[in-house]
This record gives sequence, structure tokens and C-alpha cells, in this order.
Amino acid sequence: MASPEIEALTTALARLPGLGPRSARRAVLHLLRRREGALVPLLDALAAVNERMRTCHVCGNVDTSDPCGICADPRRDARSLCVVEDVADLWALERSRLFPGRFHVLGGRLSALDGVRPEDLSIAGLVARVAAGGVDEVVLAMNATLEGQTTAHYIAERLETYPLRITQLAHGLPVGGELDYLDEGTLAQALRARRPVA
Repeated sequence: MASPEIEALTTALARLPGLGPRSARRAVLHLLRRREGALVPLLDALAAVNERMRTCHVCGNVDTSDPCGICADPRRDARSLCVVEDVADLWALERSRLFPGRFHVLGGRLSALDGVRPEDLSIAGLVARVAAGGVDEVVLAMNATLEGQTTAHYIAERLETYPLRITQLAHGLPVGGELDYLDEGTLAQALRARRPVA
């Protein structure tokens, strides 16, 4: 049996996404065996992030500075704004290095079942950013779920009076995907979004 402190660490790690109790125990054993090379640097990194973590007042990103590195970067195209449900979506798009503009994090998506209403999200902040001017395009990068598409539709309606282009990420066949393995919803969206062969 492990000590209460080690059990507490294992329990805390098991709460992380992708880790269950068995994986958490293996991680704890690894950290304990490699204390100087793994545990101490991890503790230092966690302490530093805990001390310096900020939520960007402009876009809602999580960073160690406010405004975040993306909002503070003068090379970013301020005329193009990509709206995402949460920070994980922002980070996924940033990893692709394909979007040169700025972001806006909603903090979730509309959901009648979960009781998430428009005022629970950062939609008013998005409208204020657009109303301030200087935005030519808003890209709605919502997840391809019923709630995500409902959120995108609601935002599009809220922004329709502003002189800007409202676009949405394409949905459909993934690169390398085989038709036999795709669900009907994905196939239906791919058929609706078909385009001429160039």
C-alpha cells in the first residue's frame, strides 16, 4: 500500500483526461523512480504555470500573459477573427499554423439540455469586438455537433447586421478517409458541400 500522499497524487492524476487509475499509478511510479529528472521539473513547471496563468481579456485564451501571445502579436491579421468553443480548439487551430488572424473563445457552446444560454458564453464580447470595427471576416469554427452548429447559427444571426463576411469551417470527408468507414452525417455533409472538379 502506498502512503496517503502518493495515493493523493495518484488520485489527482487519474482525474486528468485520458488517464485512469492504472495509468495514473504508472505515471506516479515513473515520477518517483526518476525524481530529479522527471518529478522535480514537473513540479517546477506546474508551480510556474499556476503562479503566472492568466486568461486573456481580449480573446479568452489561457496564457502566462494578458493579453495573450496571439493578441499581442502585431503580425496577426486583426481583420480576420476565428470563433472557437474553447481553448483546446484554439490550440488545435494554432498547431496547424494555417490561420493568420486572431481568435475569440466562447467558453462553451449553446445547449438547452445542459442549460447553457447565450449569456453564459462570451458572445456579447464577440459582438463588441466586431462592433468596434476593423473586422472583415468572422470564421465560425464550431464543432460539427448539433450544439456546435446551433451556436454557429445563433452567432451568425447576431452578426448579420455588421458589414463583414461570416464563414464556417468546411465539414465532410477527412483526408485519407474511406467512405465505408464514415458515418451518415459526415457523408451527408460532404455531399451537400460538394464542389466542381478543377
